[in-house]
Amino acid sequence: MSHTAISLSSKALIQLGAKSITSFDEETSEAEVASQLYEPTLENLLTCYPWRFALQQNSLGRLQTTPMADYRYAYHLPNNCLRILSAGQSTKSSGLKYRIVGKHLYTNAPEVILTYIEKPNENTFPPFFVNALVAQLAAEFCLPLTESTARTDYMRKIASEELTQARLVDSQQATNPSFQDFSLIEVRR
Repeated sequence: MSHTAISLSSKALIQLGAKSITSFDEETSEAEVASQLYEPTLENLLTCYPWRFALQQNSLGRLQTTPMADYRYAYHLPNNCLRILSAGQSTKSSGLKYRIVGKHLYTNAPEVILTYIEKPNENTFPPFFVNALVAQLAAEFCLPLTESTARTDYMRKIASEELTQARLVDSQQATNPSFQDFSLIEVRR
């Protein structure tokens, strides 16, 4: 099923018992609340966990300018980068020492491979994330639309349960990580 910001917002509104919308520009309180809260809620949900469907890896292009102190090289972060998970070089995507300054990554490495969370298109969201997002949107929309703190608390509880379920499903889509470079394991060998 193809999802859009409007369709996902409408599902959340329906869960609240409110009227669905066909545009963020409608002259309704539902449309105004949805238009104001959709993007921040989505971006918060995307950055709160390293969702595998939103992961991206790219080599960064080095900038001609150099940092003023501490590091030798500067790289521009991708425009769609919401959260950095790791930086590495050559064949390893982690282990690089770096600092983020504004929209730049500073490091002493002459090349950088960045692993990060991007904001994917809504129609690529897997079903488990759609459920978590709709529940979270319903919780965010609840107080402004219903003015009921009890109902908002209930919707937040449902959203928390959906998020837990989504994280569980997403975590099962990769090999479990193993310890690397851990001195106690090296001693036992």
